Amino acid sequence: YHAQPSQGTEQEKMDYALNNKRRVIRLVLQWAALYGDLLQEDEAAMAFLEEFYVSVSDDTRMIAALKEQLPELEKIVKQVSEEPKAPQKKHKVLLQLFNPSDDRAQKRQPIRGSDEVLFKVYCIDQTYTTIRVPVSSSVKEVISAVADKLGSGEGLIIVKMSSGG
Repeated sequence: YHAQPSQGTEQEKMDYALNNKRRVIRLVLQWAALYGDLLQEDEAAMAFLEEFYVSVSDDTRMIAALKEQLPELEKIVKQVSEEPKAPQKKHKVLLQLFNPSDDRAQKRQPIRGSDEVLFKVYCIDQTYTTIRVPVSSSVKEVISAVADKLGSGEGLIIVKMSSGG
């Protein structure tokens, strides 16, 4: 956020710093807009957003051009930091694509809409079941298949988790 070029005139250094700061602010705004609901549950993310807002506020005193992004950042921070209005009982369900064989030598073929995929459906009580749905299924159809399999569709939500490791 505070990167400075090692060469150039003072104006070039200021322009460089301003452009970097604007890019980081836009990135944080997009991140918070996409993951706002999840950020409410993460204390570290909330602390970061609040600290970031304070830093940007401080920078606007020296760099007036950042003031245009401050109201949008303030709005996002307030939205994310607000508590949910009414706690709802939800069944958190995690869908994981099940790959029965990790054979890399398997011949690759194009995926067709009629092909089916097998999902492991993890429930909050540490149990799981599997469902088979067509590749072309909509989210609504996947939720319906899960509800049929679990015997209840009340309060189901889909959570996608991925990991690089």
